[in-house]
Amino acid sequence: MKTQNLTPSPWSDVAPRLVAVAAGRAPAELVIRGGQWVNVHTREILPGHDIAIAEGRFAAIAPDLTYAIGPETEVIEAQGRFMVPGLCDGHMHVESGMLTPAEFAAAVIPHGTTTMFADPHEIANVLGIEGVRMMHDEALMQPVNMFMQMPSCAPSAPGLETTPYEIGPDEVTEAMRWPGIVGLGEMMNFPGVIAGSQQMLAEIAATQRAGKTVGGHYASPDLGPNFLAYVAGGPADDHEGTTELDPVVRARQGMRAMMRHGSAWFDVDRQITAVTEKGLDPRNFILCTDDCHPGTLVEEGHMDRAYRRAVEKGCDPLIALQMATINTATHFGLERELGSITPGRRADLILTPDLRTLPCELVIARGRTVAENGRLTVTCPHYDWPAKARDTVRMGADKTAEDFAIPAPKGASKVRVKVIGIVENQAPTRALTAELNVRNGTVEPDAAQDVAQCAVIERHKSSGRMVNGFVNGFRYKGRMAMASTVAHDSHQIIVVGTDREMMAESANAIAKMGGGFSLWKDGEEIAQIPLPVAGLMSDAPAAEMATKASNLVARMRDCGCDLNNASIQHSFLALVVIPELRISDLGLVDVTRFEFTELFA
Repeated sequence: MKTQNLTPSPWSDVAPRLVAVAAGRAPAELVIRGGQWVNVHTREILPGHDIAIAEGRFAAIAPDLTYAIGPETEVIEAQGRFMVPGLCDGHMHVESGMLTPAEFAAAVIPHGTTTMFADPHEIANVLGIEGVRMMHDEALMQPVNMFMQMPSCAPSAPGLETTPYEIGPDEVTEAMRWPGIVGLGEMMNFPGVIAGSQQMLAEIAATQRAGKTVGGHYASPDLGPNFLAYVAGGPADDHEGTTELDPVVRARQGMRAMMRHGSAWFDVDRQITAVTEKGLDPRNFILCTDDCHPGTLVEEGHMDRAYRRAVEKGCDPLIALQMATINTATHFGLERELGSITPGRRADLILTPDLRTLPCELVIARGRTVAENGRLTVTCPHYDWPAKARDTVRMGADKTAEDFAIPAPKGASKVRVKVIGIVENQAPTRALTAELNVRNGTVEPDAAQDVAQCAVIERHKSSGRMVNGFVNGFRYKGRMAMASTVAHDSHQIIVVGTDREMMAESANAIAKMGGGFSLWKDGEEIAQIPLPVAGLMSDAPAAEMATKASNLVARMRDCGCDLNNASIQHSFLALVVIPELRISDLGLVDVTRFEFTELFA
C-alpha cells in the first residue's frame, strides 16, 4: 500500500523562503506575537518575543516581527504565555498503548508531544520486518514526528523463547534505508553483546555505518566488566536504570541516561537526584515514558506527565524541558531539525501559561495548530492494516483445566516451588520460593501466601506448547483468571489465575477474540479488551480504549488486585531479558544467569 509521507520539506530546500521571511522580503504563514520564548539552547526565558513560521519551520524569533505579517498571515496572540518546544519522547513503544500509531498520535498530541522515537519490537516479534514496515508507514502519515527504530532483538532472548519471525543483520541493514528509521531499537540481548555475539555486533555495526543511533537496554545491576563490555559494543543510551547510581554510571561512560516515567515504571523518582542533588551535567539525561497504558494517556498525559514528575521531584523546569526536547533531539542527531524554537527547525511548539504544570493550551506541529485546550484539531490518518496483521492468534486446540494442572513429585503432600515476584512500579521481578500444598497429586496455588498460577501458551504456530508456573504479588482472591496476547516480548498467550478452569476459559476466549485481554471471575467473563491488530493493538479511538482499559483495571480490583496498572505487570511476566525470574513458552527462566531453571526448588 502506498502511504502519504507528511514530513516537511528539508531545511535546505526551503531556506530561500525562510531567509526572505526573516529579512522582511516575504510574509510569514503564521506569526505568534507577544510570548515568553523558552530557549532550551541557553536555558533562558526571554519575554516579549514573536515567532515567524513558514514552510512548516521556524523562520525567525525576535522581539518584534510585525514586518513578517502580510495580508494572509495567520496571527496568534500569545498574551504573555510561555512558548515551549514540542515535547519529545526518547524511548517508547506504541503497542504498549494498545493503539495503532495513528490513534497513539491522536492521544498524545493534545498533551504536547510532537516527536516520538518508537521501537516497534512488539509487532516485530509477531509479524517480523513486515510488521515493522506497517508501523513505519502509518507513522509517516501522522501530522507529528513519529520516528521508528528498527527492532534489534526478535526474539529478545534466543533459545529462551520462540517467535514466528527473527530479526537479523540483513533486516537491520534494509531498514536503515527507510526514511522514517532513526536507529536501532533497544539492544536487549546484552548477554549476547557482552559475549561478542556476531549477530548482535553486526546489527550494531549496520546501524553505525548508516550514521544512526544504537538504542541500549542493560537490565542488570552488575556495573563491573560486563557493563563496560556492553558499552564498548556500541549502545548509546539506556533506560533500564532504577537507582540514582544507574544514570550516573551510564553518563560517565558517555551514554545518554534515559529516565522513564510511564504507567508502571516510576524510575524518574529515584534517578532525578543525579541532577538535582549530585549536580551532574543535565545534557546527558533524557526523559522518556517507555510504556504507557491508554488510560494514562487519556486521563493523565504523556511526556507532559513525565516532565511534571521531574519538576515535582525537584528538577528546575528549564532543565526538565531540556531533557524532554533538545537533549533528545541531539541524541538522535536531529538537533538541527527539531527540539528547540530556533530558525530552520520544524515548527513544533506549545503555548502554556505555567511552566511547572505545563497545561498545553495550544499545540502547533510543523507550523499548524494540531490541538487546542486538550482537543485534537487535526486528523491522524490510518494505514489499511491487511488481513495478515489481523489473524495472528493460533493457539491450537481449546484448553481445559487439566492443561493447567502441575503434577507434584510422587507421594508429596507439600512442595517448595520457585515463584516470580512482582515489584510494583518497577520492571524487575524477584526470584522467590513458596511451600504449596498438593491435592490429588496436583500442586495448588495459595491465596493466603498471595501465590497464583501463571502459564504461557504458544500462539503463533499452533504447537499446543505451554509452560506452567507460579507468581506472587497480584493479591488475587476467589476463582478468577486473566489471559492476554500482550506478553512481552514474544507475545505468546499469558494467563494468570487462581482457578484452572477459569484459566482455560480465559485462554479460549482470547483465541476466539483474535487477541487482547480477557478477565474471568466465578465462571463469567467480566472484562475484555479486543486487540485485533497483531493481538497487540486496536485502531479504535484512544478514549474508547482508555474506557476499556480502565474497566479492566477496575474489574481486576474486584478480583483483589490493587496494583498500579497491574495489566502491564501481567504482560511483563514473560519478559525474559529483565531479572530475576520469568516464564516463557519454553520454560521458567533465571534471568540473572540467562538459563532455564526447574520449577521445584
